[in-house]
Amino acid sequence: MSRAIVVREVGGPEVMEWVEQDPGVPGEGEVLVRHTAIGLNFIDVYHRTGLYPVAAPFTPGVEGVGVVEAVGGSVADFSIGDRVCYTSNGPIGSYCERRVLPVTRLVSVPDAISDEVAAAVMVKGCTVEYLVRRTYAVQPGDNVLLTAAAGGVGLIACQWLRALGANVIGTVGTAEKGEIARANGCDHVILYRDENIPEKVREITDGEMCAVAYDSVGASTFEPSILSLAPRGMMVTFGNASGPVEPMSPLVLAKNGSLFLTRPRVGDYYATPEDTMEGIGALFGMIMDGHIRPHIGGRYDLAAVPDAHRALEARETVGSTILVP
Repeated sequence: MSRAIVVREVGGPEVMEWVEQDPGVPGEGEVLVRHTAIGLNFIDVYHRTGLYPVAAPFTPGVEGVGVVEAVGGSVADFSIGDRVCYTSNGPIGSYCERRVLPVTRLVSVPDAISDEVAAAVMVKGCTVEYLVRRTYAVQPGDNVLLTAAAGGVGLIACQWLRALGANVIGTVGTAEKGEIARANGCDHVILYRDENIPEKVREITDGEMCAVAYDSVGASTFEPSILSLAPRGMMVTFGNASGPVEPMSPLVLAKNGSLFLTRPRVGDYYATPEDTMEGIGALFGMIMDGHIRPHIGGRYDLAAVPDAHRALEARETVGSTILVP
């Protein structure tokens, strides 16, 4: 028997229950993984609250790192004792001590990368990978606007964008978070509560504005991000921390310079085992080359995950938060 977090009805953090649960036995092409570290992500909140509907009861969580404890039939690439990880390219359910997973979701963890580092970068690092390499391929010298620059995705993005030679303009809520963003490669910081984002971008870029805006905040920063783009710039909205973006007319894009707009998801960029191997391989390469050093800002026992959700929703977290089974 194992233990897991279960949500029987959507609501606040208190709806997450810590219960005993049989993880099952691996079948053909499957392995049983014992988690050693699990990443906390804002999408977990969306599932818990019902913003992204999931049939209840369910176990939240989209990523994890662990050790193979048992293998099913026709499994050739993994053995008992192997360290493995996975990102959010499949069914949710990582808030548990053990779970059965298809080998097509799994990637081996290099010896040079710890379990906690891997858990800190799975969804967040893979998100940055596809954003800066494939959604919009950032070039040296590009002006890039990045909201929530001191968050889990933000700090990894700052480091990756610095390695690409971009001019990184990050928005943060406090001066303290601004210093953290700067230490991770953010060239310019905008305090979004006190400063006008498009005006500051215009000042910073001498009127050139930005080639791309990566916005994970949603409703409260969508319009300022749009207004910070250069003609034919790309608006990439990939999160809803402040709430979902309201419907808009495509004429807004024409009015502001023939802009591009996209709403990408990890699952569509990591849709195949080949995509997954290539994307995570690029991420691990950046870590092992020293370009990315994940910032683990907090650790919670998995049983105490309601407290972790409260901190995340209150924007009290910095960098990545790890849940420890």
